[in-house]
Order: sequence, then C-alpha cells, then structure tokens
Amino acid sequence: MASAQLATRIDDRVKKTVEIVCKSRGMKMSRFIEDALLDKLEELEDIEDLKHLRKEPSRPLSEILKDLKAHGKI
Repeated sequence: MASAQLATRIDDRVKKTVEIVCKSRGMKMSRFIEDALLDKLEELEDIEDLKHLRKEPSRPLSEILKDLKAHGKI
C-alpha cells in the first residue's frame, strides 16, 4: 500500500498524550493515528448505514417466525 504524508495542527496536550500512550504500548505514532482515522471512518459509515436501515419497513416478530416455520427453518 502506498503511503502519503499528512500534516495537521492539533492541541499540544493531545499530541503529548498520544506520545505517552504510544510509548507505553510500544506503538508508532503514525500507526496509532492511522488506526484512529480508520476507526472514525468506519464509525461514520456505520452511522450512514443506520440512517438507511431506519427507513426500511419492519415486520412484526410473529410474522417472521411464521415465515420461518413455513419454510422449515425453525
């Protein structure tokens, strides 16, 4: 995978805390930040999925159970 450099300004206290956490866990700061960014992207994607799921029609549990029984699945 190709790498790219990212430059940003963050609060000095946040940077120092990340440095302490990385050092105590034997992690490289770049890996920590990349993992954090990926986690946030996945979280945002999950939120978008939930918005779409809420718009989908739902069925009562009794109807679902009836269908499962009719198809021999329970």
